[in-house]
Amino acid sequence: MDSADFIIIGGGIAGLSAGARLAGHGKVVVLEGEEALGYHSSGRSVSFSHYGIGNAVVRALTHHSRPFFEAQPEGFCDTPVAALSPSLYFAEEGALPLLEALETNMAALVDTLEPLDAGALTRLCPVIRTGPGAAVRGFLDPTGLKLDADALLQSFARQLRARGGEIRLGHQVGKIERNGEAWVVDDTVAAPVLVNAAGAWCDRIAALAGVTPLGLEPKRRTIIAVDPGMDMAGWPFVHSAAGDFYMLPEAGRLLVSPVDEVADDPCDAQPDDYDIAFAADRLEHYTTLKVTRIAHRWAGLRTFTPDRTPTTGFAPDAPGFLWLCGQGGYGLQTGPAMAEALESLAAGTAWPFPDVTPAQIAPDRLLAR
Repeated sequence: MDSADFIIIGGGIAGLSAGARLAGHGKVVVLEGEEALGYHSSGRSVSFSHYGIGNAVVRALTHHSRPFFEAQPEGFCDTPVAALSPSLYFAEEGALPLLEALETNMAALVDTLEPLDAGALTRLCPVIRTGPGAAVRGFLDPTGLKLDADALLQSFARQLRARGGEIRLGHQVGKIERNGEAWVVDDTVAAPVLVNAAGAWCDRIAALAGVTPLGLEPKRRTIIAVDPGMDMAGWPFVHSAAGDFYMLPEAGRLLVSPVDEVADDPCDAQPDDYDIAFAADRLEHYTTLKVTRIAHRWAGLRTFTPDRTPTTGFAPDAPGFLWLCGQGGYGLQTGPAMAEALESLAAGTAWPFPDVTPAQIAPDRLLAR
């Protein structure tokens, strides 16, 4: 039986970023069920930080994470983990109220939003359909950040190990018990604090530990990669205000998603034929491109709490059981801030945010529902 100060279940961006911080306060052991880090969600994201998704708490956590990406800690990574990449949001006539609400919400954090008429939309991205029945207006956010998910995962893991932490890959958790003041996992490691950062599996981990689940909702999202047959240099990350389409140029291909959220069980998510076809349909609806061949396709799970707010805090019914879950499709862009919040709760450091309270992201609010 090994002893630690913190056991973290889950080797995605949530568990690793939290583990890197906690490793400064004691011995950390991370247990990851797969043979690779970030296998299910963190490694299947388009890896972008922007204010166009999530509620007010998500936007605030995104805002507080930006300094980490913009001026990464010395020695964290040999290459930049983020690069400026503008985001463009557009709307057809019927979706203009959604565009206006989104612009208002984002303007509270970004004072450089640029209004765009139909002509400006096509100058920035020449394939966007404009005119009657198509896009009529939009705006540009020049502050978007393209994130390097693999560099973030590996750098947090390296930082954790450098501070004395340990990562055990291929460890499928089968048993969790409370023994005195310690949590014991699979009779192999014990610690007074158990961090549940298992993504879509968080409620299952809670059940193993005899802790009340939070009602987490895993959702499958599909992405396809197509070759547009043209130079995409300078194209922004493009989103529909209706929330049913985005596209992002990457490595000579165009990544496209219908922003689907299909209820699924915790699993190795695979793309469904219908969702693949829907992604292609959205691309042809919103742009002048025709999909003749799909070069690649994949799906990943985005796990949400019932109120779609990321969650961290000690379970009220289990001493030492610390939730870190429900970061949905924004786990990469909120990861540094959520890790700071968890560090404050677990290690007693000062609460880091003036505009997000512990109660707003505590599990108690979900249990009260």
